Amino acid sequence: MILQSPRALQVHRLQVNGRAVEVAAAPGRRLSTVLREDLALPGTKVGCDAGDCGACTVLLDGDAVCACLLPLAQAEGRAVTTIEGLGEAGRLAALQAAFLKHGAAQCGICTPGMIMAGAALLAQSPKPSAAQVEEALGGVLCRCTGYRKIITAVCEAWRFEGAQPASPQPAAGAAVGVPVERLDGVEKVNGRDRFGADSWPAEALAVRVLRSPHHHAGFRLGNLEAWRASTPGLTAVLTAADIPGQNRYGVIPPFADQPALATDVARFRGEAVALVVGEASVVATLDLDTFPIDWEERPAVLTAAAAQDPAAPQLHADRPGNLLTQGLVECGDPEAALASAVFTVEGSVETAYVEHAYIEPEAGAAWMEGDCLVIQACTQAPGMDRADTAVVLGLPESRVRIIPTATGGGFGSKLDVSLQPLLGLAVLKTGRPARLVYTRRESMASTTKRHPASLQARIGADAEGRIVGFQMEGAFNTGAYASWGPTVANRVPVHASGPYRTPNYRTRARAIHSHGPISGAFRGFGVPQAAILQEQLYDELAEACGMDRLAFRRLNALRDGDATVTGQVLEAGVGIADCLEALQGPWDEALAAADAANVEGGPWRRGVGLASCWYGCGNTSLSNPSTIKIALAADGAVVLHQGAVDIGQGSNTVIAQIAADALGLPLSQFRLVGGDTAVTPDAGKTSASRQTFVSGRAAAAAGASLRTAILREANVSTDATLSVTGQRLTVTEAGASRDLDLGALPADAEGYVFRAEETYDPPTTPLDEKGQGKPYAVYGYGAQLVELSVDKGLGLVRLHRITAAHDLGRVINPLLAEGQIEGGIAQGIGLALMEEYLPGRSENLHDYLIPTIGDVPEVRSILIEKPDPEGPFGAKGLGEHALIPTAPAILNAIRHACGAKITQLPALPHRVLAAIRKAEGRA
Repeated sequence: MILQSPRALQVHRLQVNGRAVEVAAAPGRRLSTVLREDLALPGTKVGCDAGDCGACTVLLDGDAVCACLLPLAQAEGRAVTTIEGLGEAGRLAALQAAFLKHGAAQCGICTPGMIMAGAALLAQSPKPSAAQVEEALGGVLCRCTGYRKIITAVCEAWRFEGAQPASPQPAAGAAVGVPVERLDGVEKVNGRDRFGADSWPAEALAVRVLRSPHHHAGFRLGNLEAWRASTPGLTAVLTAADIPGQNRYGVIPPFADQPALATDVARFRGEAVALVVGEASVVATLDLDTFPIDWEERPAVLTAAAAQDPAAPQLHADRPGNLLTQGLVECGDPEAALASAVFTVEGSVETAYVEHAYIEPEAGAAWMEGDCLVIQACTQAPGMDRADTAVVLGLPESRVRIIPTATGGGFGSKLDVSLQPLLGLAVLKTGRPARLVYTRRESMASTTKRHPASLQARIGADAEGRIVGFQMEGAFNTGAYASWGPTVANRVPVHASGPYRTPNYRTRARAIHSHGPISGAFRGFGVPQAAILQEQLYDELAEACGMDRLAFRRLNALRDGDATVTGQVLEAGVGIADCLEALQGPWDEALAAADAANVEGGPWRRGVGLASCWYGCGNTSLSNPSTIKIALAADGAVVLHQGAVDIGQGSNTVIAQIAADALGLPLSQFRLVGGDTAVTPDAGKTSASRQTFVSGRAAAAAGASLRTAILREANVSTDATLSVTGQRLTVTEAGASRDLDLGALPADAEGYVFRAEETYDPPTTPLDEKGQGKPYAVYGYGAQLVELSVDKGLGLVRLHRITAAHDLGRVINPLLAEGQIEGGIAQGIGLALMEEYLPGRSENLHDYLIPTIGDVPEVRSILIEKPDPEGPFGAKGLGEHALIPTAPAILNAIRHACGAKITQLPALPHRVLAAIRKAEGRA
C-alpha cells in the first residue's frame, strides 16, 4: 500500500494530457490523488486504492496502469493520459463514441478505467479480437454491465474513427421502443459525470468514522477533548451524545432501530461509533488506533440458527428469540395435497452473505445554505435520505436538502442511509462544510448485504405433472438491524411458488437478527434465494414425472385469468408462457449439443439448465407513489423534473422517452432536472423494479396533462400536433397552424408558462393473515437457459452461453433492456459460483471475488412484449427479474452435466466436487 507520506513537499514535473505540469507534493502521494485533487481531473475514479478494481486506470507513456498504486515520483518526467485527455473539444474519441453507441456504460463509475485500458489495447491492435479485449480489460471490474457490450464496443471502435454522425433522434410520438443512447451517456464516457467523491466545497473539513472491530462489544469512551486537543488541525470528535435528534433510523419507520452512532454497545463489526473531523491533511494521516476507547468484546451469534438458540444473546429486548418479523402466504390445503400427490420431491439449500460490490464506495459532502442543510451524496432514494437524516439531526424535512450525485452502482444497498446523517452532524457541530469518502474496506464492512438464507421445501404433482402442493420454510439472517428484513420476509412467500399455478400452498419466511452484517435490499429482496431451491426442485419433480424439464414448466405456467398463491387473479399481461415458448428452440439445440459433446468422454461433461422467474414491481401491498413534473419554459425548453435516481439502469432515458411520447414533442427537446429534493418532486426509491412502471406511469400522466393544457390554450382537439422552435410553440390541426409566443405568455416563478405534475400509486390491497390479497399491480416474467461444462475431476464450472427470455410488457428502450439483462446475469453468476462474503475476512475486492470480464459468457437476449394494461404503454419492470433465474439455471445445468445437487452456495469447486462424489455414491 502507498502511504500518503507527510515528508516535505517536492516539485514534480510530468506531462498530463499533453500539457506540462508541475505538482508540489510528497513523492509517495498516489498519482490518482494528484490527478483528482491537485490537478482537478476527477475522471480518474477510485474504487479500492489497492489496484483490485481498475477504475483508476490511466495511461503512463501509453501503458495502462492503476493510478492508485503509482507514487507520484514514478511519474516524474513521463506522459500521463486520463479520460479527460481523449477526444477533442466537443468531439468524443472513437472508443468513447463506441461505448455510447453500444450501451457499454451503465452507472459509469468503471467506464473511464475500461476506456483507458481499451485505449492502450487499441494503440497496439486497432481491430482486436474478443479474446484480446478480455485479456486487456481483465483488471478492470464492472458490476453493472455484464461486460458483453464493453467487449463489443472495444472490438468495434475502429468503425467510429473519422466522422461521427449524430445518432438519429426519434420523431415526436415515436420515442418508445427505440434504442436511444443514454441521455446522460456522454458525461459517462468522457469522464465528466460527477460521483460522490468528485466534488466538494473548497473549505470542507474531512470526516473519518471510528468503527467497531468486533461483531459484538460494549465500549467506554475516554477523554475525547484531550485527544482532540493533542492533534493540531483536528476540529471535533463527535459521538452519539452529540446527536441532536433521535439516534435511530431505518428504511421502514415502524422497524427503525439503527443508531447513526452507537451509544454503549456495538452490534456488528463495522458499526459507526464516533466521528473525527478536521483538516483533510490531518485527518487522512491520523492514527485511529490511538483513539481513547476501551472495548469489551462479548459473545456473538453470526448465523440465524445460532441466533435462535434459547441461550443466544438477544440483540433487541423487544424482539424475543431474535425474531424481527415473519411473512406467510397460505392457500388451499398443502398437507392434504402433498399426501395425495403422485410424485413428491423435497430438499433444502443454504445461501451466503453476498456483497453488493458496487465500484463506487459511499461518498459525499455537506454544507449549509442559510438555515438549510445541503447533502450531496450517492444514493438510490433522496426522499428517504431526507426523512431519515432530518429525524437523526432533529431538523424539519424542509431544512434538509438532498442532492443526488451520479451513483456508481447501488443494487439496493444505497437505499439505506450511510454517511448522510454523519456528514450533516459534522456540519451542524463545526459550522463548516464537510466531506466523507468511505474506504473500500469500510464500505464492505459497514453496509448491507444479501440475506443468507436457510430454506426447506416440498413440492408435489399429480399423474399428469401438474403441481398440486407446495410448502417452504425459510430463515433469513437479517443481521444486527432491521433494514429491509421485513420486506424480504413478506416478499419471499408471495414469490416462492415461482410463476406457476399452485392451488395448495404455504410458505413462511422469518427474518432473524444476528451479530452479522446488516442484511438489506439486493436485487430481488430474497426472491433469488427462494428461486434457487424452488427451481432445483421443479427440475427434480419434472424428472420424477418423466417429463422434459421445459415441458413441465410450460404445462404449469401461469396464464391470463389464473390466480396466484395470494388469490390475485391475473387478468392480463402474464408473459411467462411466452418466455418459455421462446426458449423451446434454443433448449432443443442445447440438449442436442450437450448429448453430442458428452459422447466424447473425458472429465468435462456438458449440461443444460433452465429456470423461470416472476417478480412484483413495487412495494408489497403498500402505497408506492411516484410524482413527475414536466414543464414548458418561456425559452422553449421542455423541462422534465425526474426524481427517479438513475443508478445505471437508465431511468433518465426511459422515463424521458415515455414522457416525450405522452406529450407529443421530440425527445431531443427535453432537458432533465434530477432528483434534487429542493426542485424535483419525489419519484420514490430506485428499487423493486418500480421506476419504469411507477414513475413511467406518472411521467405518462404528466406528459398527457401538459399536452391537454397546451391544446386547451390553443383551443384545438386532441388530434393536433405540437412543435417548438425557439420561443415559438406551433399547434397544427387539419392542416391549419397556430403559433404561440411563449415569451409573451405569463410565466411562473420557475419561468414556466405551462406545467403539469402528476402522481401515480399502483393499486394494491393489503394481505390478510394468510397472505391473501393483491400485493402488486404488475408482475414481470422471465426464463433463462444456461449451457455449461463441469470438470468432474476438479469441480470446475465453465459457462458457454446463457439465453434469456424476458417479458417487458412493452420494450421502452431495447438497448438499455439488453444491458439490464446482461448485468443481472453477471450478478447471478457471482451468486451461483463465487460470491461469499465472510465478515472480517473478505472486506476488499481482492479476497471477495466478483465476475470479471472473462467470467461472463455469450448472452442472448429475447425481449418478449406482452403488455400489461396497468403499465405505461404496457411496460413492466426488469431490474430484479434479470438476476433471479440465473443462479438456479446454472445449478440445474451443473446437475444435468454431472449429477451434482448443490445445497450450499456458492458452488465453489470443492462443493461441486463433493456433490459429484455424493451423487456417485463416493461421499
